[in-house]
Amino acid sequence: MSGRFPIEDVSPAVSCGRYPAKAVVGEVVPVAARAYREGHDALGCNVVWLGPDGRARPFTRMRPGEPGQDRWHATIVPDAVGEWIFTVEAFQDPYLTWQNAVTKKVAAGQVAAELANDLAEGARVLTAARELVEAADRGRVEAAVTALGDDGLALSRRVAPALELADLLWAYPVRELVTTGEPYRIWVDRPRALFSAWYEFFPRSEGAVLATADAPARSGTFRTATARLAGVAAMGFDVLYLPPIHPIGRINRKGRNNALTAGPDDVGSPWAIGAAEGGHDAIHPDLGTPQDFRDFVAAAAGQGLEVAMDLALQCAPDHPWVTEHPEWFTTRADGTIAYAENPPKKYQDIYPVNFDNDPEGIRAEVLRVVRHWVGEGVKIFRVDNPHTKPFDFWHWLIAEVKRTDPDVLFLAEAFTRPAIMHGLGKIGFTQSYTYFTWRTTAAQMREYCEELVAAADHMRPNFWPNTPDILHSSLQHGGPPMFKIRAVLAALLSPSWGMYAGFELFEHVARPGAEEYLDNEKYELRPRDWAGAQAQGRSLAPFVATLNRVRRDNPALHRLRNLVFHDIDNPALLCWSKHDPATGNTVLVVCSFDSRAVQWGNTTLDMPALGLDWHDRFTVHDELTGASYDWGQRNAVRLDPYLQPAHVLTLRRPGTVAAVSPTPAEAADAPPELTTADVPDDLSGGTAPTTPAPADGDQTGTTPTGTTATAPAPTDSATKDDARWTS
Repeated sequence: MSGRFPIEDVSPAVSCGRYPAKAVVGEVVPVAARAYREGHDALGCNVVWLGPDGRARPFTRMRPGEPGQDRWHATIVPDAVGEWIFTVEAFQDPYLTWQNAVTKKVAAGQVAAELANDLAEGARVLTAARELVEAADRGRVEAAVTALGDDGLALSRRVAPALELADLLWAYPVRELVTTGEPYRIWVDRPRALFSAWYEFFPRSEGAVLATADAPARSGTFRTATARLAGVAAMGFDVLYLPPIHPIGRINRKGRNNALTAGPDDVGSPWAIGAAEGGHDAIHPDLGTPQDFRDFVAAAAGQGLEVAMDLALQCAPDHPWVTEHPEWFTTRADGTIAYAENPPKKYQDIYPVNFDNDPEGIRAEVLRVVRHWVGEGVKIFRVDNPHTKPFDFWHWLIAEVKRTDPDVLFLAEAFTRPAIMHGLGKIGFTQSYTYFTWRTTAAQMREYCEELVAAADHMRPNFWPNTPDILHSSLQHGGPPMFKIRAVLAALLSPSWGMYAGFELFEHVARPGAEEYLDNEKYELRPRDWAGAQAQGRSLAPFVATLNRVRRDNPALHRLRNLVFHDIDNPALLCWSKHDPATGNTVLVVCSFDSRAVQWGNTTLDMPALGLDWHDRFTVHDELTGASYDWGQRNAVRLDPYLQPAHVLTLRRPGTVAAVSPTPAEAADAPPELTTADVPDDLSGGTAPTTPAPADGDQTGTTPTGTTATAPAPTDSATKDDARWTS
């Protein structure tokens, strides 16, 4: 401990401040700390923060939380990308100490002579405060000082002007014995780091022509894939993720469905990167030229889509790195280079990089590659299997990239043990894939999402119902309603979500005994008739577009920390809400996990979490059906998966009656009614002139929410039902 007052348990603090916490521009970031002092004098706390430019922002006053807990709360809203630094300071607040003492003494009937020292102390404190307040308020302070010294006034009128300065001196406190806590960092990204909607397609499939008896297959190109951009944008997505676009190795190339032997027309897996045409900084010649890629990125931007690129640090056997830098790979006892394995799986077409033989050389080359693509207009990278590479490498690489390009984002594709996934978030990854796919009951989903909310300071989830590698059994056998269910859950629980092409066409045929697609697009061209499917009503695209519209139009859905679950008496149903205090926007969702049968349930809503009083009635508008309902705390719901498996409800608030304010004359004539109940017995834990702060993580100045369950610690086991082990 150093300083006059203890300051402990500061948050957000990731690994005791070893790593920066996460936030985005415009996000309301809760800050909390425990601070206390000896005796009964008043303590105050502030958040002092500096922006990336090194300029100090105005301090933010912290409010005391639950009485007796010595916990202090505030919220800050960063306004620029980069590293922010904040500290919590504690100080003696002489005005609150004086206010407490004088209020009690006057209420107890003491006379002016008995309060002579108190009146002098009040004048001293207010004289100091005069230099702190805005010029427009100095007259009020001076008048209060004058009144304190006017023995011709009744005691209540001598102290009244000073007591009426409580709100002003809360904003401009006189600070004595200031103690400054340890500095903590927050890395602030652009808003897309937290709120984004991703769509993945293989550009080689868009506009591709399959082989016939008379002609070979023809790959799609960036030019032909441009035609698909409007359809992706129409569904409301804002990030277009492309699997690797580099040359594909020919040595040990995989055939269709991961066959060990490729035919002459097999296109191979894009993740087997590198051939005679180049490596990670090259474009597959079948897709087009570098200029074609630039044109594609520009065309996507014109549709409101940002292109994300795959960063897969592995090589095909004929990658240029293999001959130029054999030391970057592992050599086996027989002298051959080791290919990738995740027993019992084998990936003969891929050589994993060994980061230990020449770490500086590998670091320099990967940094060069990333900066090359940043120069081509790519500012988002989906990183393939980062958990199989050294963590210190990623920590270094992300920091180096952000040093020159702070708006670059990194999505970690790691389905592994919880500690590793959380660790990747701590060392700098912007977002992470999650276990969403394997949370298939309402209880599992609630428990997992509560864990993610608790980890919001260092890990941002991105929910995907499918990927080229993952086709869960629920989608294989759940029918079209299950596709709707998983889309609702992904899009409305997490601020970021994504889906792989074909989801909107209900593609569900799996390789027997596996959790992945039959005729997998990783190994072959897969052109689709998007327009035909939609014209025939065989497309989920309109439903997805509605979900993304709801997301875009409701700022409550742009955040993670505000996720609250509500009780419902059917275990097949999940009820949750998100509320934005700044705008009053609230979205309430009830979703079924049953794609076969009608489910009924009765909600018991946490009304304050919706920004409402317990007795309020309110109107909800269903964004999926257009219907409106009159709701209260308890409501019956019926969900038919063959109609709509969810209610997606936006709240329309009840009218409020404005309070009648006294006239200025009435206010001037009425001295304050002082009682000993007006102030707490002990101010060492803090007090405030308005409502106390809510619990940790809630937003200062909002209606306090109900208590939420503490998220359980992540399990250390990693099974197929809990966390995927993949290469």
